[in-house]
Amino acid sequence: MNNNFFSDFTAKQWLDAEFGIEREGLRVDYEGNLSMKSHPSVFGDKKANPYITTDFSESQLELITPVFSKAADAIAFLDSLYNIAILEMEDELIWPQSMPAISPPDDEIPLAVFSGQEYDRTYREYLSAKYGGKKQLISGIHINFSFGTHLLEKLYRRSNSNQSFQNFKNELYLKMTRNSLRYNWLNIYLLGAANIIHKTFEENCVDSLEEISKEGYSNKEAVSFRNSNCGYRNKPMILPDYSSIANYISSINSYIEKGELKDIRELYAGIRLKSGGAYTTDNLLKNGIQYIELRTIDCNPFAKAGMKEEDLQFIHMFLLYCLMKKESTYENWQTESEWNDKTVAVEGQRPDTLLQRNGQNISLQDWGMEILKEMLDLNEQLQLPFGSILKDKIEVMKDHEQTYSFRISELCQQSDYIEAHLELAKQYKEEAFNERFRLKPYTDMELSTQILLKESIKRGIAFEILDRQDNFIQLTKNGRTEYIKQATKTSKDNYVSVLAMENKTVTKKILQHHRINVPNGEEVTGWEQAKEAIVRWVNKPIVIKPKSTNFGLGISIFPDGASKEDLIKAVEIAFAEDTFILIEEYIRGKEYRFLVMNGKTVAVLHRVPANVSGDGRSTIAELIANKNEDPLRGKGYKTPLEKIEIDENLKLFLQQENKTVNTVLPEGAIQHLRENSNVSTGGDSIDVTDLASNFHKDIAVQAAQAIGANICGVDMMIEQFGQETSPYCIIELNFNPAIHIHSYPYKGKERNIGYEILKVLGFD
Repeated sequence: MNNNFFSDFTAKQWLDAEFGIEREGLRVDYEGNLSMKSHPSVFGDKKANPYITTDFSESQLELITPVFSKAADAIAFLDSLYNIAILEMEDELIWPQSMPAISPPDDEIPLAVFSGQEYDRTYREYLSAKYGGKKQLISGIHINFSFGTHLLEKLYRRSNSNQSFQNFKNELYLKMTRNSLRYNWLNIYLLGAANIIHKTFEENCVDSLEEISKEGYSNKEAVSFRNSNCGYRNKPMILPDYSSIANYISSINSYIEKGELKDIRELYAGIRLKSGGAYTTDNLLKNGIQYIELRTIDCNPFAKAGMKEEDLQFIHMFLLYCLMKKESTYENWQTESEWNDKTVAVEGQRPDTLLQRNGQNISLQDWGMEILKEMLDLNEQLQLPFGSILKDKIEVMKDHEQTYSFRISELCQQSDYIEAHLELAKQYKEEAFNERFRLKPYTDMELSTQILLKESIKRGIAFEILDRQDNFIQLTKNGRTEYIKQATKTSKDNYVSVLAMENKTVTKKILQHHRINVPNGEEVTGWEQAKEAIVRWVNKPIVIKPKSTNFGLGISIFPDGASKEDLIKAVEIAFAEDTFILIEEYIRGKEYRFLVMNGKTVAVLHRVPANVSGDGRSTIAELIANKNEDPLRGKGYKTPLEKIEIDENLKLFLQQENKTVNTVLPEGAIQHLRENSNVSTGGDSIDVTDLASNFHKDIAVQAAQAIGANICGVDMMIEQFGQETSPYCIIELNFNPAIHIHSYPYKGKERNIGYEILKVLGFD
């Protein structure tokens, strides 16, 4: 492929690619011992969960991302998978290193158990006997990569090839694979991070090393024991034929026939050729190469996800380079590549390390600099965005002390092998908790949708985003599919129930028909009718609100009554949201949100109106700005709490107390900013589910059933909360209740509402 061949390709076309990541990680206790517990049951059947499963051992988690078109999204999702998994482990951590922590004898390592899959267990027993169980505990990052269809099709058209499109793809991926294997040692040097092993690892490996930190052994020059003879290596060495897909499959089958491989899964090559579906030679021959799997990347202990975004982007650039780099004609390239990989794995941090290139010695540093500069030139030629990443890698090539491997050995020597990694694991668990409400890379979606998606992922329910902006998703498991909008709009609620809840007048009449208490009031439309009605409500406790709205928009509340002028202003605010408005009596007591699902009250929340606390110096406006700095507060229902907005409602409320946003509050004084308590307008949420009376919980269920709703938010005023017979009044039913306020309340117990929705949908 010469320069003219690429002349009309844009940078966007070159970046057309797909990424999927599999990250393995051992579950350990807080002392670093391999967990003997079964795979957490919340993740369901290991074979059925496409996101969270196990590998060799019951204690070896495997986190699997869907396919993404951006490296950043794949890493972000992997990070979220880590968060989801670790937060289900009360007294366990995920070991951040590829080489195992404290490992028991081989016969005590719990093999992964798959229901109805006897062959899987037999295969694992075979691997344990042949390679040793401790080696099977070694964990890593596997990157599934393919070029995008549009890029492949354009390359195919430009090639003017007479062969089929699939054969063209086979040759393209084979060429890239051959070059990737030739230069794989570079990835081992730059990304290796497994250069210390624990004293409980295999004796033949430990005995050849020295103790460089408490219970941690190395030779001080190693980069990745995982890629050495102490790691994943076939016995004996396997060298598949990569000259064509037919020859590749024939060579694998030959090794199987000779008994050197059980099947193709035992091939521990740095790259696997994949066709999608079952990983078999027959499937590969039938469907051809659809993507490749890179298998030599260590878990990076310095990244919670196990890999950094910039490193996956470097891999992308590396593969583009391997695609375009002219191949060497040296006959023994494969044996030489294997030797280079092992040499870098055990000696890569030694400045004078020599490698083999076409039968000649060359220093690791000189060859690495040559490759990286060629990659930098290619990046400039194709106008790709990897320049700064490549320059950073050049600095790492110049100075081995910038490698992950050197940094992890330094960290271990400052404390010890186990403690250094446990501290990182504890730090990552804490970070996971702090961002537990986020699902990356979908943080632009409503938080309620993110919650439902996270719970689905945890339980192995496949998802698809149908309309990201509209928060419309699809969930599928065991042949069943459900469509959901904004987390709570589902097929389980009929259309007329939704319409009835949207119309507050209809809601009141239906509830009255079922003898459920609602406030008295009247519906008005147009200014003439409103003016007549206002006269009847001057100086009376009153609520003015739009007839059909949600999230507390356009509502004004006057518990002590208001002047005609203030009521006119409130009417203007309500009319801005709807052409019909409601004027109702104000009900004494406190407001509570009862969340009803499938005939059961699953959560109760007390919502405190937006408020600030005085410091004796700051104005109300300044106090609001300070409170809005809380990272839990945001806009658009993407965070647990909403920012407080200074709007006409807020100013009107303060006016009732002879205050403005420029008023300075005394120290410790609490100033409410609205009468309505909606979290969507900046209120605080307090979970009180366990304190609510069964009487009021039952009333909420009756209200939902009266209107025919399976999922319903019931807003109830109660004079004496917690008392069985305390007077109540239902002021509103919500057809699309926010669930994040219950899942992540400002105070109180967090409720797993995502799971409650899945039960409504029949996915429990």
